[in-house]
Amino acid sequence: MIIKLKSAPTITTSSCVGGKEERRGPLGDKLDFYDESDKFDCDTWEKSESEMQRRAFNHLLSKRKLQISDIDVLIAGDLINQCTSSSYGLLSFDIPYIGIFGACSTAALGLGLCGILCDGGYTKNAAIVTSSHFCSAERQFRFPLEYGSQRPPTAQHTATAAGAFLIEKEGKGAHIDEVMFGITVDAGISDANNMGAAMAPAAVDTLLKYFRESGTGLEDYDLIVTGDLGYEGHRIVTEMMHTLGYDMSGVYNDCGLMLYDRQKQDMHAGASGCGCSAFAMAASVLPDIVSGKYKNVLFLGSGALLSQASVLQGENIPGVVHLVKLSHREG
Repeated sequence: MIIKLKSAPTITTSSCVGGKEERRGPLGDKLDFYDESDKFDCDTWEKSESEMQRRAFNHLLSKRKLQISDIDVLIAGDLINQCTSSSYGLLSFDIPYIGIFGACSTAALGLGLCGILCDGGYTKNAAIVTSSHFCSAERQFRFPLEYGSQRPPTAQHTATAAGAFLIEKEGKGAHIDEVMFGITVDAGISDANNMGAAMAPAAVDTLLKYFRESGTGLEDYDLIVTGDLGYEGHRIVTEMMHTLGYDMSGVYNDCGLMLYDRQKQDMHAGASGCGCSAFAMAASVLPDIVSGKYKNVLFLGSGALLSQASVLQGENIPGVVHLVKLSHREG
């Protein structure tokens, strides 16, 4: 079901912080702040991730010249158990808080929820913050770095990054026109080092349903961006859509392909994590919409809904993809 936002709320401000590898990538100069050590002055990786969220949100407030009391609601999520990176990182902000879990789709899920809150008149504004940290994610889902495990070519590198976005009912920026929440899809993949393959069928499912319900097609969009399937998932989506008569070349990109230079940085299948699409959207896609380079964009946030327990028990990894339609409007 497509949720049409009549007032087309605006993403007026965004910010992003990251680590050393993110700084060295193609979008590195767009970061509002980065830490070469990835520690952000903290003594554990989990605290480091919380600190990234705190800094990203503070940069957001500073850019928009707002006080904490000006924000009506704060939505946040991350990959760590019970979203503790978000709840601890944003603990000092006296703002109504909603924690969400969408895995790597959290940025899209949060943008959609913020847009609905503003469009419905429930809030005048809403903020979404999300993050991931390579070291905290490896410790939870795979092996601590000290173990020195070898990663297969299909593995993605969890981005050490956080992004924050402010959505307002009126303002200048990228407009949220429509939202479509996806269903969970089990593609039969149980390998935690191949999440792109696990999520790709869900991306195709959401995109096809949106095309059918909206009556639109590839030709109606300047950019369709998933986040984040990496090289493996991007290839699968391209091939699946091709068999259905859709040529994705020239219009399709993935946030997991945007963060790192594959030739200079050994990141295997690209980037992943809640911070990946948040960083890519804040640093690249949203500015290109505001500038008018892109008039109509489909952002499909993809999430692999696995946990430490489900991986250890050999369960398949369901995927979910939420869609947000964004647009540029003159004036």
